[in-house]
Amino acid sequence: MTISSLNWMQVEDYLRRDDRCVLPIGCTEQHAFLSLSTDTILAERVATEAAAPLGIPVFPAIPFGLTPYFMAYPGTVTLRDETLLAVVDDVLTSLVRHGFRRIVIVNGHGGNAPVAPFLPRWAAAHPGVRVRFHSWWNAPKTWAAVQQIDPVASHASWMENFPWTRLAAASPDVKKPRADTSRLRTMKPEEARELLGDGNFGGAYLKADADMERLWRVAVEETRGIIETGW
Repeated sequence: MTISSLNWMQVEDYLRRDDRCVLPIGCTEQHAFLSLSTDTILAERVATEAAAPLGIPVFPAIPFGLTPYFMAYPGTVTLRDETLLAVVDDVLTSLVRHGFRRIVIVNGHGGNAPVAPFLPRWAAAHPGVRVRFHSWWNAPKTWAAVQQIDPVASHASWMENFPWTRLAAASPDVKKPRADTSRLRTMKPEEARELLGDGNFGGAYLKADADMERLWRVAVEETRGIIETGW
């Protein structure tokens, strides 16, 4: 269930029997021919589908993340590191104030990595609270499924091309040479755009829907396991 479908009284009732919740976090950035909200759409959807059978509430996704290297692509929005961490801090503190004690952050954007080392420090200041950081796309089972389909997979390639991230401007049915992205995060935005062109890091732009459905099932099940067990 989603917080958007509940009122405060229902949340209060839920907290009498459970203290888990899920917070997706994404980004608004270029994804070649896919939606600028791809990372947010996927994080929120995988979290919602994973939590649904468990009856655990999912909060609206934080739609902005860290992506300064893509600022030469119109529509991209980036936060500063300290801004993102302050937002995460404030959101978590709000959740704990109401009685949530086990929180899973489902992350959809690689650039949000600084959140992960922040969480143990935050949790140390909040005894009795546990927070997990789950980057759904490169979790072990999901990444293994990606590799089985096609080992050349990265940003804005086929592995993010689901029916719910596609736009009317269809992705080309071709394979793009893999770009050398080793220095991407140290490049100026204009240099990154010159390197990447349309924004795809390399590889096929799309795969058969059957492959994408299989990958999605693995991702949902793996995320559900993180939410449900091992606390």
